[in-house]
Amino acid sequence: MSTPMKLGAVVITMGNRPEELRALLDSVAGQDGDRIEVVVVGNGAPVPDVPPGVRTVELPENLGIPGGRNVGIEAFGPGGTDVDALLFLDDDGLLPRTDTAELCRRAFEADPELGIISFRIADPDTGITQRRHVPRLRAADPMRSSRVTTFLGGANAVRTKVIAEVGPLPGQFFYAHEETDLAWRALDAGWMIDYRADMVLHHPTTAPSRHAVYHRMVARNRVWLARRNLPAPLVPVYLGVWLLLTLLRKPSGPALKAWFGGFREGWSTPCGTRRPMRWGTVWRLTRLGRPPVI
Repeated sequence: MSTPMKLGAVVITMGNRPEELRALLDSVAGQDGDRIEVVVVGNGAPVPDVPPGVRTVELPENLGIPGGRNVGIEAFGPGGTDVDALLFLDDDGLLPRTDTAELCRRAFEADPELGIISFRIADPDTGITQRRHVPRLRAADPMRSSRVTTFLGGANAVRTKVIAEVGPLPGQFFYAHEETDLAWRALDAGWMIDYRADMVLHHPTTAPSRHAVYHRMVARNRVWLARRNLPAPLVPVYLGVWLLLTLLRKPSGPALKAWFGGFREGWSTPCGTRRPMRWGTVWRLTRLGRPPVI
């Protein structure tokens, strides 16, 4: 019999949700199968009390979501290679089922091309999954699992071979679109991504705009995402579509001002190494239901 896949988990925290963090860690510890080693990263804040056996890393400054998660990856060896796959979980989430880790193991073991699994996020009180939490254009039925082209940052599992091959999350993004950047690089390397409705993370319903930097970061990182990953002819198409969609949504004056400030910043600041995806990957994304112009 083959050895079961070894799983680790990375949780970043600002230290301001100790009760929710403890509940999440208890739900990870309660998973069926082999023990999951957990690392909690204090992102510029002390880590609250955690159960015995949970490792902690406290950073002197907030590195942002991708930066904090990258530190958690390295806690499992270079590129996370001490384990076969890593779960990335929000510190105010909770795994309501005990078989989620085993479902991850089985999915990865059954499909060697599967690199990333995106969990379904559901409100713990209503059970509702917000449309924005279904990572595909046809999101009306959140209970339908499918191949997808991106994933949810705080509710997923990533095979560490993906990170070793394409690199970690883009730390300079700080917040927003870092998952799509990794997803596009993984797809360009030949990996696949699944959205699994049966792998659930409970998380309170929230609006992404609750973050003060939301509009600026979303716009800046959208430009960086295109500049880093898209073939040159698609960059203006992709960004033009998103500019039009933003205007059609009629944001408030301050929000629109912040968005345009971020859009300008995306063009005027370094975006990191440019590695445009192959045209074959563009076609692959299109066949998966989301061409990289939307």
